[in-house]
Amino acid sequence: MSEREPMAEDMAENTADSAAENTAHSAAENTAHSAAEEPAAQPPDVNFAEYFHEARPRTLRHRARVRSTVRRRSVAQDGPASGENPVYVSWLLAQSMLGHANELARQFSGQGSMWQNPFASPGPRHAVETASVWFTAYPISLITRPGVSFLGALGDEELWQAFETIGIEGVHTGPVKRAGGLSGWQPTPSVDGHFDRISNELDPVFGTEDEFRGMCATATWHGGTIIDDVVPGHTGKGPDFRLAELAYGDYPGIYHMVEIEPGDWGTLPDVPPGRDSVNLDAATEEALEKAGYIVGRLQRVIFFREGVKETNWSVTGEVTGVDGVVRRWVYLHYFKDGQPSVNWLDPTFAGMRMVMGDALHSLADLGSGALRLDANGFLGVEKSTGGMPGWSEGHPLSEAANHLIASMVRKVGGFTFQELNLTVDDIKVTSEAGADLSYDFINRPAYHHALATADTEFLRLTLRTALDLGVDPASLVHALQNHDELTYELVHWTAGHATELFAFRGEDVTGGDLADTIRRDLCEHLTGPDVPYNLIFTTNGIACTTATVIAASLGISALDDITPDDVERIRRVHLLLVMFNAFQPGVFALSGWDLLGMLTLPPEQVSDLLASGDTRWISRPAHDLMGHSPDADRSASGMPRGRSLYGPLPEQLADETSFARQMQAILAVRKHSGVATARQIDVPDVAHRGLLVMVHALDDGRTQATVLNFADEHVDAAVRSDHFEPGSVVVDLFSGETVGTVDDLNGFRVDMTPFRATAVVLEAPPVEDGA
Repeated sequence: MSEREPMAEDMAENTADSAAENTAHSAAENTAHSAAEEPAAQPPDVNFAEYFHEARPRTLRHRARVRSTVRRRSVAQDGPASGENPVYVSWLLAQSMLGHANELARQFSGQGSMWQNPFASPGPRHAVETASVWFTAYPISLITRPGVSFLGALGDEELWQAFETIGIEGVHTGPVKRAGGLSGWQPTPSVDGHFDRISNELDPVFGTEDEFRGMCATATWHGGTIIDDVVPGHTGKGPDFRLAELAYGDYPGIYHMVEIEPGDWGTLPDVPPGRDSVNLDAATEEALEKAGYIVGRLQRVIFFREGVKETNWSVTGEVTGVDGVVRRWVYLHYFKDGQPSVNWLDPTFAGMRMVMGDALHSLADLGSGALRLDANGFLGVEKSTGGMPGWSEGHPLSEAANHLIASMVRKVGGFTFQELNLTVDDIKVTSEAGADLSYDFINRPAYHHALATADTEFLRLTLRTALDLGVDPASLVHALQNHDELTYELVHWTAGHATELFAFRGEDVTGGDLADTIRRDLCEHLTGPDVPYNLIFTTNGIACTTATVIAASLGISALDDITPDDVERIRRVHLLLVMFNAFQPGVFALSGWDLLGMLTLPPEQVSDLLASGDTRWISRPAHDLMGHSPDADRSASGMPRGRSLYGPLPEQLADETSFARQMQAILAVRKHSGVATARQIDVPDVAHRGLLVMVHALDDGRTQATVLNFADEHVDAAVRSDHFEPGSVVVDLFSGETVGTVDDLNGFRVDMTPFRATAVVLEAPPVEDGA
């Protein structure tokens, strides 16, 4: 890819220097002035909490709390790790999540506090009002002061002062509870970045429960909210799974696991020495389906890798149960074999009880205010007929389970968001009664595509598709980098609408062909010999950071060759992406990798982690937010330190032109304009392929427009929408200056330099005398 031309102007003309000090004040004055002249918009429906407690601060509304921390039993390790050893079984029971959930649940039953909050319907705008800008942490990648834990660092007063200065209102901790598995008496490491939970207890490597509670208290003091995780779709192979293998009590009911009769063991593959299970190949999967054991082939195999994971089913070795019977089990796992799937419709409802207990522990014992529902789109699976794959995505059981989880969280005073990478239709359905917010998998690959190709056509298509299908942008979490790759599965186009025709690049193409084109474009521009620092991750996406996506789009072929001028160019484009995600309704989220401008790790530094084929580890470099440990070459968890382009937060906050300071100005204007809770009403056509316009109706009745130039060229932009009233005065939200008037064709012009973004508000035309 050819080197792009130098940028003509710095994006700081809109967001830095005097903007950081003055724009928030001027925006507030403009808002107040307009509100005084314009008729007030019709207020939304008032819910139970607002009607009865309208003056009560959100942090003081009813929050259920346990009366005392549940004490866990301790059993000594003695004898063989088998089902025939009662000491081993008792040891497993003392640590199991289901056991803890049963004890915890009893403290909530019969309590009036469980009936003080509305819970039936999601409240996306209430969640956004609680915290509209999130920092998403990744525990194993955060470098802390010597001797300070991850949770201790996230509860640091200096860090929260920096967050409050920037405008960050919520922190998603990422998974911090014990994860991995057990091999006999011995723990085994996590196979998926602590998303394979095996306990409700915090992992000591991240800190203590007291530190978690202290972090919540510090966040509350600074007006913030802590967001924890619950994983309703799977666990690790911890005490609960081992008890299930031993056929103890209700524990087999937690999982999608089936006992295979000894007469059919000849169908099963042998488990190699040192392993406790092996993945089934497609032929064995089909044989077991025909024998009536399992659902069989599903709609897709996530993380497919030949010889490693060819199906979603694995088989255990021979396990002697508590009753002395030797069994072999086949179990479902949507992700890795160390992540057995939870069964939400077993007659014991053991899986449901376990997940609810985990959620209550985080909210009512630890003190978090919200939960991320991870992998919650895979909670129902059903056999299909006629040789079709089993129904495993968009299943009504997933919708019902999500409604239950989200309702329970709302019932105790919190809110939820979901990472649901399914079709837009599925996101719409699950949002009707499930989680309050959904991760924006709809537009995330599309805005990367717009940057890589300097063409917003696909991004305009995804934005319009969401609007057409009834997905409110205010219910989405619009994010920069998170712990995952640049996801380009494009499930809406490949699964639910693969044969439907869409207008793209002057012709009608099927959804499946459209997805292939987008993936091909992304791979061509962002990976390959010319950009070796980004790697393809199986069929899911591209392992990268936001900074390396930008570097590749700018034609930078080697990260070591990045110059100070390149850093300036990368920062400018990074702020463009901030504007896209922040200046639309909903939550804006970013990570430490974004705040510091982190680059991907050289593969040789994480070669052991890449051995399984999971290339995402290059996009998770360790980073030091506050610059407290400049000499540390890795995090406490062992992740190698990466290169930061922007520097730690204290240095950035001392520089008015830094990334953090310019973003601070953007977020201040965002907050005062009210765009986070606005309604998106139009994504109009544009005169230049690199332009994007989003039109919003603000709560005060005014119309707001966000204009972005994804091209590395100057554009004299004609911005038009049927929602623009002729004669309206166009006011720049950052400077407060009048920049134009809406003409009789419902449009105005704005000068857009390369990678520029701006936001304007339309004031009603003046009333003529005698009118």
